[in-house]
Amino acid sequence: MPLFQQAVFLTTVAHLRDLPQDSLCEVAFAGRSNAGKSSAINTLAGRVRLAFVSKTPGRTQHLNYFTLAVGKYFVDLPGYGYAKAPEEIRSQWEGLIGPYLSKRDQLAGLVVIMDIRRPFTDLDIRLIDWFRPTGRPIHILLSKADKLSRQEQSKVLKSVRAEIATWGDAALYSVQLFSSLKKTGVEEAETVLAGWLNMAKPTKENKGPPDKGSPGAKMPQHG
Repeated sequence: MPLFQQAVFLTTVAHLRDLPQDSLCEVAFAGRSNAGKSSAINTLAGRVRLAFVSKTPGRTQHLNYFTLAVGKYFVDLPGYGYAKAPEEIRSQWEGLIGPYLSKRDQLAGLVVIMDIRRPFTDLDIRLIDWFRPTGRPIHILLSKADKLSRQEQSKVLKSVRAEIATWGDAALYSVQLFSSLKKTGVEEAETVLAGWLNMAKPTKENKGPPDKGSPGAKMPQHG
């Protein structure tokens, strides 16, 4: 059962003044256009079309808010790096997204989605280098992991881990494999984001202590 299955679309924000006032904690999702960002959000929420998967990269140019619980939100940022995006879209990234990422006190961390076949594009690196001074954590999802063999997946994962190890505080940066198609890495991502959002993951059914007469049950010790 997905931890974020209660997620519902709340609003689209085009101006900083319209950010939700009741927010306690937010996690933002960023990624190059066509890296699989919307699909990742849908998969984490256990929904098919919660976040719109556009066939035209660069189409979504505002902050899309999804309510997870009272005061807890996912924030879908515009995809970046679409070559045909007009200049005003790129300037909007600078005018809206930049101030949001650097000044939003409720922002708990940034999830960066990278296509496992093309990790650390120039734009990924620029975004990360720009965001790191905020001191907030970054979690990288290497999306579309199903496109590579297990051996190739391990090779890329090792390479990315080596890169983030050079960033300093290991507690702030993490990376994992992810596949929306195969549902690979969902629980791992849930654990990271639940920690950021201070949301408890559902515990597995507790069948209680063993009966006194059952094998393995220990009798109390006196003495």
